[in-house]
Amino acid sequence: MTVPRSADGRLDRAHGALLGLALGDALGMPTQSMSPGEIADDYGAITGLLDAGPRQRIAHGMPAGSITDDTEQALLLAQLLIDGDGHIDERAFAAALIEWERAMEAKGSLDLLGPSTKRAVERILDGVPASESGRFGTTNGAAMRVAPIGVAASADDIELFIDAVVEASAVTHNTSLGIAGASAIGAAVSVGVDGGTIQDVVATAISAARLGERRGHWMAGGSIASRIEWARDLLRVTPVTEHSHVLRDLVGTSVASQESVVAAVALVAVSTDAWQTLCLIAGLGGDTDTIAAMAGAVLGACHGASIWPTHAVDQMQAVNALDLEPIARQLLTLRAS
Repeated sequence: MTVPRSADGRLDRAHGALLGLALGDALGMPTQSMSPGEIADDYGAITGLLDAGPRQRIAHGMPAGSITDDTEQALLLAQLLIDGDGHIDERAFAAALIEWERAMEAKGSLDLLGPSTKRAVERILDGVPASESGRFGTTNGAAMRVAPIGVAASADDIELFIDAVVEASAVTHNTSLGIAGASAIGAAVSVGVDGGTIQDVVATAISAARLGERRGHWMAGGSIASRIEWARDLLRVTPVTEHSHVLRDLVGTSVASQESVVAAVALVAVSTDAWQTLCLIAGLGGDTDTIAAMAGAVLGACHGASIWPTHAVDQMQAVNALDLEPIARQLLTLRAS
């Protein structure tokens, strides 16, 4: 694989990955955990950033462009990586997650820790070692926040890269499924940042997931690597108008890694318009914000920041008071060190 690796190009793609993560998250914010029927009734076809509607329980009252826990935890991880010179201190990460949830509760938010992360944090508070706290985490919580690892670390040595994913995941998702999902998304972002094509990043996601399945505590569940291959091939031979039905009925859009991570990567594989792909995800039903955040991070890494509509970027950054380029720059410094 021959890819361009200029500093300017890497920064553009790293910035694009973080923007894609946040934009996907914000697009899925008003529809998260809703059924397809509820989404269609309340919003119609999703074509841009929207306020949370009357039946949105988790993000009730949030304005269009608001990010959720997906981006917030990814940025928390990014800061820990920067502060730790490329490494994550497990105890510091657990403490930061606890502090984050308490701040969200104080604001009256229902956008709190996911089921695997919540259980892991409670185990740490009960005195369970960080190495054991994530032994039941099979959901997509590690995958949703892993993009900064993809920016900060090269996937040229895939085993070494997965070591970094495990370090960032084990506190909450130290399982074969949790690590496989995070490895797939993280490695895809990393290859995109280095200039890889869509085909490159999907192939690497599959390889990384297959290696990640060997890490952590084994948990029963379909192979994420094999399911990505199957879902990618299925979407390729399915009319675009039927993609939503196939994803909902066969792949799944729940918080389970073997559904949501698979859906995100499969959609990346067949995407011809990054923004439209994220809009489609926002209307799927289920864990829309996380699936769109993961797909957005990978697509942004492949195409760069300019792939995202300027008006949407401006709105999202203004609503959340975000400036993601300096974070991308600091993460890339770690990659070069």
